[in-house]
Amino acid sequence: MAKANNSTAVVNHGHIPPATSSICSTESFTGVHDFEVASYPLLHGLGVGKYISSCVFSVGGYDWTIQFYPDGESVKYAGKTSAFLYCVSQQEGVRAKFTLNMLKKEGKVLTRHGSVNHTFSPPSYDYGYPKFVEKSRLLKSSSSKANNGYFIIRCVLTVIREPRTEVKRNLLVVSQPSLQSHLQQMWKEGQGADVTFSVSGQLFSAHRCFLAARSPVFKAELFGPMKESATENIKIYDIEPPIFEALLHFIYTDSVLDDGDNKDETEKMQHLLVAADRYGLERLRIMCESRLCDSIGVETVATTLVLAEQHHCGDLKKACIEFMTSQNRLGNIVATDGFKHLMASCPLLTKDILDKVSCVLNGKSRLSRN
Repeated sequence: MAKANNSTAVVNHGHIPPATSSICSTESFTGVHDFEVASYPLLHGLGVGKYISSCVFSVGGYDWTIQFYPDGESVKYAGKTSAFLYCVSQQEGVRAKFTLNMLKKEGKVLTRHGSVNHTFSPPSYDYGYPKFVEKSRLLKSSSSKANNGYFIIRCVLTVIREPRTEVKRNLLVVSQPSLQSHLQQMWKEGQGADVTFSVSGQLFSAHRCFLAARSPVFKAELFGPMKESATENIKIYDIEPPIFEALLHFIYTDSVLDDGDNKDETEKMQHLLVAADRYGLERLRIMCESRLCDSIGVETVATTLVLAEQHHCGDLKKACIEFMTSQNRLGNIVATDGFKHLMASCPLLTKDILDKVSCVLNGKSRLSRN
């Protein structure tokens, strides 16, 4: 029995792995040649299979001529004229796309033949339109004295080279963006810090310009008319040190650390949402709101609902009320300390909850009657 081979993939998080790619390109060259024919009536009767030829012209590195058969290329086409493109270079595998059309002296188009795709190879190096123009039609148009049997055979020729595939090599390996990690390192090491915050006796160093750029509240406190008189050591009240540290972490990295403990995480997000709203960090506020929506539980839903109401988090408020009024949870939630806090802090919220419960009960009643 064959054994499966186990392999371990090593991921380098510091750099984007070099990618290889290839490209197939096809060159083409287009040219136009006009073959002017005068006194066509004198060519009538030249003989089947006999032709007149244009001068040699070059397109795409190959030589070409236009061959015109006044009495047709063969007996089969004796009632018609024929026109062919001839590859004078007589090389194998010459790909081309072309049209041959007849024009009057003033440029009016007499024929509208579609384009022809052909590869010129031995034994035959010519290809074209054996039924080019009816001889009778051409003779009739040549009877005019103004025309005097003059017309132009215009060849629009595109020579297509063989497709060529080559490897595209990107010798430059671009590393992942490092601004976030550099800013975090600068903050953690205190490099160039010019302001210190005291939070319950714990000190945090930071950079005034960066705080002002990220938070309109910090901007007003540090640089506005109401700026702190002693900006070197500013005391912060009503925020615990871990929450203020998480706030600074977001300011420098635009991200929120995940502690992994769901219970502690919910409480942390509640406090961080309040801090984000206090300092005008809208993105952080929405991130906290999103995480709280995902971590709603019986023990925490009431306190989370109070925060949602106080800080105008409409989606979070709706999610809390939906949770409280579904699956017969309300009885257990009412028994929590958080619900008592809700009743004391936001008694009007009970109306929203009761309205939702009423809608749910009415819906169940209608279903039972049906």
